[in-house]
Parts: sequence; structure tokens; C-alpha cells
Amino acid sequence: MTDLLNSYHLTGLVIGICTFLIIGLFHPIVIKAEYYWSTKCWWIFLILGVAGVIASFATEDVFFSSLLGVFAFSSFWTIKEIFDQEKRVKKGWFPKNPKRTYKF
Repeated sequence: MTDLLNSYHLTGLVIGICTFLIIGLFHPIVIKAEYYWSTKCWWIFLILGVAGVIASFATEDVFFSSLLGVFAFSSFWTIKEIFDQEKRVKKGWFPKNPKRTYKF
């Protein structure tokens, strides 16, 4: 597949599109994760990020290594967003989970 992308000089474009999709996928994940598990789930994204970095180093193909790096750092950024999402819920911008008790 990467030969096809390289022959048409599409690698950068496809990496950009995939980056957009990966980041877009993480937005609803942040909302749902905070809704169901609060900020207690931040360590899951830390593990995913570390695994993505390791997989990126272990992959020789630049295309897949780049996508794994984007996934890894999107996972790291999600940790920050989980805590920011809690603040958004506190402000009333997003709904509270009625099955959870909140400290604020």
C-alpha cells in the first residue's frame, strides 16, 4: 500500500486525513469516558499512548509509524482533555451522569 501512496505522492495527504480522523475519533471518546468513568480512566490513555510510542519505534514503515505516533500523542492529549471535560461538566456545558456522585 505504501508503494502506491509513494508512487502518486499521496503519503502526506493520507497521513493528514488519517490524523484528522484519529483526532476526531478521540473527541467523543473523551466525552463518553468522562461521563461513565470520570477522570479515573486517565491511566488507560497513558497506557495507550506509551504502547503507541513503542509500536511507532518498532515499526519500520514511515507511514504506519507516523500514524502510530499520531495515535500515541492523541492518547496523551486525551488525558488533559478528560480533566478539562470534567470542568466543562461542572460549568454545565455537558450533561452530568445521574448515576454518579460529583464532588463539585
